[in-house]
Amino acid sequence: MAETRGTCDERFEAVHDALAASLDDQDVGASVAVYLDDEAVVDIWGGYADAERTRPWERDTITCVWSTTKTMTALCALILADRGEIDLDAPVATYWPEFAAAGKERVLLRHVLGHTSGLSTWHEPVPTEQLYDWSAMTTLLAEQAPSSEPGMAGAYHAATQGYLLGEVVRRATGRSLGTFFAEEVAGPLGADFHIGLSAEHDHRVAPMIPPDTRAPEIVALGPGNPPIPPEIANAEAWRRAEIPSANGFGNARSVAAVQSVLACGGRARGVQLLSEAGCERVLEEQFFGEDEILGARIRYGMGYSVRGRTCSWGGRGGSIVIVDLDTHLTVAYVMNRMLEQGPLGDDRGLAVVMAAYDGLM
Repeated sequence: MAETRGTCDERFEAVHDALAASLDDQDVGASVAVYLDDEAVVDIWGGYADAERTRPWERDTITCVWSTTKTMTALCALILADRGEIDLDAPVATYWPEFAAAGKERVLLRHVLGHTSGLSTWHEPVPTEQLYDWSAMTTLLAEQAPSSEPGMAGAYHAATQGYLLGEVVRRATGRSLGTFFAEEVAGPLGADFHIGLSAEHDHRVAPMIPPDTRAPEIVALGPGNPPIPPEIANAEAWRRAEIPSANGFGNARSVAAVQSVLACGGRARGVQLLSEAGCERVLEEQFFGEDEILGARIRYGMGYSVRGRTCSWGGRGGSIVIVDLDTHLTVAYVMNRMLEQGPLGDDRGLAVVMAAYDGLM
């Protein structure tokens, strides 16, 4: 069995075994964290930070978590809504007047959070390097017409959601989303998660390892607009930029530490970020049906997939976080080897989540 390091409450030994099994089989390096209420009951890691398996995955190793970043962006929106600084039922154009162009005056913030704004991608071809130009990307979104009636069609906003929400945050607070997150969320919680990574952290980054094969359903989706190849996550420009849908850097500990706020009624480690009512808003259903992009049946809440009283989302290649508001359980899995076995990921993170639930029995 693969060696892991860290701490694991004996009730959750199955979580340790799930990570060790994954490291023996499909993983190169990975970390797992489980919070129960406000306590970290599992904080373990193992394997290697590089494909050549020469550099061990350490306690402070971080990596790109792709769309798991969306949970951080959505949390920022929920916090601002709870403070009364934005209204999730208000038109996006309330904060971003230019956005009302081309018939988008009825697109609400909750439509963006629920992937029903009709802006799942950019209409005109966008070069990959333009991802790093915030003004250019948001201007294009402000100018284009929605592809569907707001609130009607679920279509995963793979890249656009972060720019849309991020621009609203910028207009409402005067700070970029990455800065707001650092100052108001990660900083107070002491969480090692970054949307826009400074050079001082580069030595801790585990490069992403692109998948060897891709599921036919993923291939059928095409390269995207703009194209975002897996290896882009290892580029310096990607680390420095703020792409709030996809370029967060962290590990399982930091992901779970932040998202556990929702499991704890808005207060974690002595820091109050939300009211209990503000946390409950994450469960408000925005769409239930087949997502036109992913080709899968999904129930979207406010920025997360919801099922019962749990909310979750994952990142391209395998990372995942799930928050259970009833059991006060938060589980996160972050790795560097990407697998693309289907639009909704693979079973490594699911095995960890199921093992965590075993610990509650």
